[in-house]
Amino acid sequence: MRWQSNHTAYNLALHQRLVEPPSAQQTLYRETPPDMPRVVEVGGSVLRAVSDQVLDALKRSGYRATDLSANRREPFALSEEAGVRLGLLFLAIKPITKMTRVEAISHGLRAMTSEEAYYWYSKCTTGPTADRAQKALRVLLADE
Repeated sequence: MRWQSNHTAYNLALHQRLVEPPSAQQTLYRETPPDMPRVVEVGGSVLRAVSDQVLDALKRSGYRATDLSANRREPFALSEEAGVRLGLLFLAIKPITKMTRVEAISHGLRAMTSEEAYYWYSKCTTGPTADRAQKALRVLLADE
């Protein structure tokens, strides 16, 4: 997760680290880390509405709330589950402007089991039907 700051608003971008199977690795120790494709980026009032979940994901990954600052350029390495939950949240709320719906989605995702979160994350990030899966998730959690 990378913290990006424009002069007036803050954005958070979630990147997914790709894990290579041992048979595909060139060497055990890399000089540079593999590319991390961006999953989603959120900012503005929508980000402020879910800032509690952002701070919770950082704490569950061993960071302090004060580690998140406008001056930080180094990405945060989130635990897998914290990253999946935060990515799913960002994917679900990005196109929404009604704060009541953002809050409903946020509460619904908090109530999900780990298995449900992983299932929805895989559906919402892969394949040609990812956009439809994101919409289905929004409908499920906030009656879009």
